[in-house]
Amino acid sequence: MQRLTRGSATLVVRGHLRIHSAPSALRRHIDWALADLLGAGVRCEWRPQPLKAGTYTCTLSWRDREGVAAAIASALRGWHYLYFEVQEDTNNGGELFRATPELGIHHALTDLSGAIILNENQIKAVLKDSFDEESIRAGISILMGSDWESELEGFRALNHQEISQLRAI
Repeated sequence: MQRLTRGSATLVVRGHLRIHSAPSALRRHIDWALADLLGAGVRCEWRPQPLKAGTYTCTLSWRDREGVAAAIASALRGWHYLYFEVQEDTNNGGELFRATPELGIHHALTDLSGAIILNENQIKAVLKDSFDEESIRAGISILMGSDWESELEGFRALNHQEISQLRAI
């Protein structure tokens, strides 16, 4: 399977991985894949995922070379039952990869605030392939990753709930 990469990687960047849901049987394989990409000392702190019985969640942050987020997304996309997001940030913006079993993987470039950037070629392609306002809206929605956003929002809301409860204690 081909890795998702963007040229040579020399810039040191910040990255964040959030696995929203992974079956128990894949946890060790995910740990091995991440250790291979980020170093042997890297391990996820797995916690039970209350939204999907029998699954687990974890978060991981790193500082490494540019392109690690793409490598992580490439490694994880082959396992069908994963819901995850990988964000890589530089001083000029970054990249976002999101994946769900039903939708597959979505890739977008982001600005410094984390907002998705659409370029001229993407917009021209949508306009070329669209016949009415509704198809233009649908095309832009796909570029923005709206379906992935909707699918993962329930997991994110649960994470915010946990944080609020911890702060209230």
